[in-house]
Amino acid sequence: DIIPQPLLDQYLSMTDPARAQTVDTEIAKHCAYSLPGVALTLGRQNWHCLKDTYETLASDVQWKVRRTLAFSIHELAVILGDQLTAADLVPIFNGFLKDLDEVRIGVLKHLYDFLKLLHADKRREYLYQLQEFVVTDNSRNWRFRYELAEQLILILELYNPNDVYDYLRHIALTLCSDKVSEVRWISFKLVVAILQKFYANNANALGLNFINELVVRFRHCSKWVGRQAFAFICQVGMSSLCVSM
Repeated sequence: DIIPQPLLDQYLSMTDPARAQTVDTEIAKHCAYSLPGVALTLGRQNWHCLKDTYETLASDVQWKVRRTLAFSIHELAVILGDQLTAADLVPIFNGFLKDLDEVRIGVLKHLYDFLKLLHADKRREYLYQLQEFVVTDNSRNWRFRYELAEQLILILELYNPNDVYDYLRHIALTLCSDKVSEVRWISFKLVVAILQKFYANNANALGLNFINELVVRFRHCSKWVGRQAFAFICQVGMSSLCVSM
């Protein structure tokens, strides 16, 4: 009743490899780009019409097709709701996390948007996987690490102080020692956001432990760049008043 059946059949046939050879080599990419719009039009009750097509696109040999889906998976999760997301999108999301950097960046740019839609127990499963984003196919791809730091600042609200201390603190400290100054600078903001998280939740012991770690790691660093990092962290911390006097 929503979309004429011949039109829907025509759309679903865009994943047919023969169409790529005879009609347009980019046809699968166009199909992937339009999928959230088609899903929204059909409604979540008709997701079964698109599920197989989505899975076919998610395993397409062309990384551009997978990249297109990675950039929109958080939008699709909103359309489908938490139950369908957990059942059908999470396995594909997990696959994208292990894909090429060109695909992973699509997931990374909207990591917070996707994780906040998951139930708390499901979300916790991703804590140890977040550190995998620090490693990239190409170490010169510094924007990837910059994006990670930006997303982590948002993601802090999704986890409790103990989880932040056990998992996210290590990533923040690693990024603070990055070779690229842009990455280091956004990471100082991440460190201060972590301190804010601790003190806002009365986890003062965790906050003090973290401050002591910053002092040992950066204030007493043998390299000037580490000591400079400490000065910058203090500057950001003072301007945001994250710790009481």
